[in-house]
Formats: sequence, structure tokens, C-alpha cells
Amino acid sequence: MGSDYNPLCYDRIGSISKDTMQSKVISILTAPGAPRYEGGEFADTLGRPLRDLRISVTDRCNFRCVYCMPRDVFGPDHAFLPHDELLSFEEIARVAAVFAGLGVKKIRLTGGEPLVRRDLHRLVGLLAQLPGIDLTLTTNGSLLAKHAKALKDAGLQRITVSLDSLDDKTFRAMNDAQYPVARVLDAIDVAAAAGLAPVKINMVVKRGVNDHQVVDMARHWRRTGHIVRFIEYMDVGSTNGWQMSEVVPAAEVVRRIGEHYPLETIDPAYPGEVAERWRYQDGAGEIGVISSVTQAFCRDCNRARLSTEGRLFTCLFAEGGHDLKTPLRGGASDAALRDQIVAIWRARGDRYSEIRTAETAKLRKVEMSYIGG
Repeated sequence: MGSDYNPLCYDRIGSISKDTMQSKVISILTAPGAPRYEGGEFADTLGRPLRDLRISVTDRCNFRCVYCMPRDVFGPDHAFLPHDELLSFEEIARVAAVFAGLGVKKIRLTGGEPLVRRDLHRLVGLLAQLPGIDLTLTTNGSLLAKHAKALKDAGLQRITVSLDSLDDKTFRAMNDAQYPVARVLDAIDVAAAAGLAPVKINMVVKRGVNDHQVVDMARHWRRTGHIVRFIEYMDVGSTNGWQMSEVVPAAEVVRRIGEHYPLETIDPAYPGEVAERWRYQDGAGEIGVISSVTQAFCRDCNRARLSTEGRLFTCLFAEGGHDLKTPLRGGASDAALRDQIVAIWRARGDRYSEIRTAETAKLRKVEMSYIGG
């Protein structure tokens, strides 16, 4: 462990968790009389700027994917958040504007499944008014065909679709909702026709479940202009029964595809990009691999997450978040919200994937369905 790392990470210090210690730091930074943000560049304890914001608009989903919302946990009796606990579209837009003023350049809408929230295009329209923002959305594709045109007309720029298999039996087994893969494929075509191309397609690769279809997935999307990204199965949350033995390393994915279609690396499209990019040597397009488990990219992570009820999370693997809804609904000014966000970010020392162990993997982390992937 390098000496340049802040100890306020996912290590335990006695019986005090990282989140408890970070909250103590933030309470000091935001107390009356504490230094306020005066503008200019700022960074976390590891020198990482804030550039990317993921906004979860709902904790609900119409799929029960085994690696995200297993049905035995998220069953008929599961208590989802009541509607009045969710941030309104206007509240989300206000917080997003504060983030944009702090240097955020990319906003991605997530869930749950974001398209189960009614009139989502209205939120897109509000966020599209923010200057210089790359506005995108991640969806399971089940409702995409119905909403693609309205989303594009409202100002959505790009879209990512989660698609874990082209084989209908495997796809249904993974989404556990008896939803046919053909309808997701049709939705991708509709989205592309609406102007949301190139579409990014995310495949979570789980050994023994769908990893035998990696090459088939690459073959299907070659020469389409769309980009498939292969994601290592991660220990997000605490309910998916994650095991390291089920992880297919990104290097193995690249090797398998490269044996059929030679690949070469491409430079990242922007600082902090999580996907490692590869292109086909014959010019048939590109793929991406996201290797959060085997090749951690924490050092370059510039991403914050806002939950649907207004809690700010500084890591996908966090145990807890920071309440922005109370000050937001309590009359706080934009300047006060800005100061709180900056204080939270400056205290950030997260690097979970770099220090993952069998013990840290057991921590009660927030579920991905709550803060988005």
C-alpha cells in the first residue's frame, strides 16, 4: 500500500468504518465558520477531480437480474422507496446544475430501470439545458422502443443498453423476468433510428452462465457501428452471492475475441474513462472491457453518484451516502449545496477495487439497483 493513499478508505480502523470517519471529516468541513469553496479546481485526497455524475431516478426495476436484484431478495414484499421520498425532477435538475457549476461534464441517468419512472423525458429536457454536459442514459431496453424518440427530442445524446446474452434462454435466466431478447434487440434498432447511435451495449460476463457467448456477442455487433462492452462480474451490493471464481477477467475476454478477430488497443476517449478500448484490426469497429475486479482503475475515478432519494455516494462500493435532500428541501442556497458537495469530495479517499479482499467483499455495501452501475 503506497504512502500517498489516504487511510480513510475501505480499511477498517478499529470498529469505525470509512463512512463514519468520512462523515466526521465532512461535519468539520461544513460547520459554521469553516472555509467555503471560493472557486477554481478542487480534488479529492488522491488528487482526482469531479467530472462525472450518475443520477439514479428510481430504485425500481421490471427485471430481476441475478447479479443486481435477485428475486429472493427483491420479491413482492420488498419495500421500495415511497414516491414522496424521491427527488422531484426539478430538485434533480437543481442539484445537477450545482454539479455542472463545479466542473462536472458528464451526466448519466440510471436506476433501477430509469424508464419505469413516468415522464422521464421531462427530466431529460431540464438537464439538456445545462451547457457543456454530455447527457446519457443506461437502460435494460425493455421500455426503450416506446420512449426513444421522446428522449432524443428532449435532448438525450446517447444511450447504453444492458444485454447479457443473445441466446433467449440464457437472457431470460439472467433477467429472471421472462423477457425475450428479441424485443431488446428491436429496441436498439429503434433507438439508433431515433438518433441515439452509436448505442453502447453492456454485457456482464459471469463464468459458467454466459461467458461461452462472449465471441458470439462480439461477432453480432461487428460492423454495426455499435459498441459492445464486456464487464467483469462485480461484488456490488451484498445480495448477489458474488464469488471470485465466477469472474471472467477482462484479459481473458480480449484473448478469446482476439483469437477470432485480431484486436489492437485504442487510447481512452477522455480522462477517467472506465472502459479499456480495443478495435478490430480489420476496421470492423471496436469493443470495450471494464475490469473493476482484476485491473482496478480507482486512481482515475472521477465519478460521483446521486441516489433517487438525494444521497450522494462517492464510490460504487460505498457503505453509505451523504444527505443532500434535507438541505435541498430545507431552504439551503445553491452556494450552501455547492460547499457541502465540495467538502464531501475533498474528503473522499475511496479505492475499494484496489484493496479488495475476501473481508472487504463481505461489507454491507449499497445495492447497485439503488445508485446505478
